[in-house]
Order: sequence, then structure tokens, then C-alpha cells
Amino acid sequence: GPVAETFRVIQGAMTEENVRSTQGIFQFELSGDGGGTWYIDLKNKGGSTGFGKPPGTADVVMSMSSADFVKMFT
Repeated sequence: GPVAETFRVIQGAMTEENVRSTQGIFQFELSGDGGGTWYIDLKNKGGSTGFGKPPGTADVVMSMSSADFVKMFT
């Protein structure tokens, strides 16, 4: 779906420089189609994205609809 595709694109755009300069873990609590808990880890190793709880404590937690999430990143 669109949420999973957005996270795939974000993962593909990550660089070690992004991780080095950001140093944060972002957790998204999404409602609607493709919702659930997702994360963007810009703190550990080369960075990662995924479904479920992040691999560490989130520095930022955002709650929104999955449609708004997709709009925010496109």
C-alpha cells in the first residue's frame, strides 16, 4: 500500500550522513489503511525503517492518519 511504499522510498533515500546529522528515532502511530506503528531510525548504524516498534526508544512519536503521513512525505 501507499504507507509501505513511502517507507520503502524513505529507506532507499537514507545515507550515513543523514543518520550522523539527525541522530533521532521517529515513531509513527498511523490510523486508517496501512496504519499501525511504523518507524524511521536515523540514529543507529546506516538507518532503517519498518513496521512495528523501533529498535530503540523513540525520540519523537507522531500520531496521524495514514493518508496525512503519505501527504507529508510526498
